Amino acid sequence: MNDILVIGIAGGTGSGKTTLMKNIIQRFGGAVTVLSHDNYYRRHDELPLEQREKLNYDEPGALETDLMARHLKQLRRGEAIDCPVYDFTVHNRSDETIRVIPQRVIIVEGILIFENEPLRNLMDIRIFVDTDADIRLCRRIKRDVNKRGRTLESVLLQYQQTVKPMHEKYVEPSKRFADIVVPEGGKNAVALDLIMGRIQRHLKGESNEV
Repeated sequence: MNDILVIGIAGGTGSGKTTLMKNIIQRFGGAVTVLSHDNYYRRHDELPLEQREKLNYDEPGALETDLMARHLKQLRRGEAIDCPVYDFTVHNRSDETIRVIPQRVIIVEGILIFENEPLRNLMDIRIFVDTDADIRLCRRIKRDVNKRGRTLESVLLQYQQTVKPMHEKYVEPSKRFADIVVPEGGKNAVALDLIMGRIQRHLKGESNEV
C-alpha cells in the first residue's frame, strides 16, 4: 500500500524509544500499528532456563530479523500478520501470537533495527533516540526488576557482559543510518513536534517531505 508510512525508532536500551512511541500513539491512536523487534527473539525450547539466561540477547543473531522483515513487507502490502510473542520472564518465545493489522502508520522499534540493511531499507523514516548511558542503565534496571522479574545483580551482570559491549559494537554505529537523531527521546518537545507534523501531513495526504 503506497499510503503506508513506516517509521523506524531505534536507540540503546532505556533510551526513550517507548516514550516517543507512546506519544505518537496517544496523538494518532488507531492510525498506528507497532511492530517490536523484541518479539522476534529466537525460540530456544532445547535449552533449560539456566542456559537461556546466559545467552547473549544483544547481538543480531539472537533475533529472527528475516522473519520480521517478511512480516513488515506483508504489512506494507496491506496484509495482516501473526506476530510472535516473547516472554522475558522465561527467556523464550511464547506459544501465542498477536494478530497485527496494518494501519497507515507503522512503527518499527528496537535496539538493532538499523543494523540490518534489508529491514532498515523498508523504513521511510529512521529515528535514533540518543540518551546518556547512565540514564539508560538506570531505566533498564527499573524496567527489568519491576516488570520482568529480574534481580538487580542479574541485570547488572548482563549489562556488563553483553548489553554495553554489544551497544558499542552494533547499536551506536547504526546511528549513522538514521534520518533524525533525537536526544532524550519522547521528552524532546522540538523533535517530537517535527515528527508529529510529518505524520499529520502523511495522514492528510500532503507532501511527504520531512
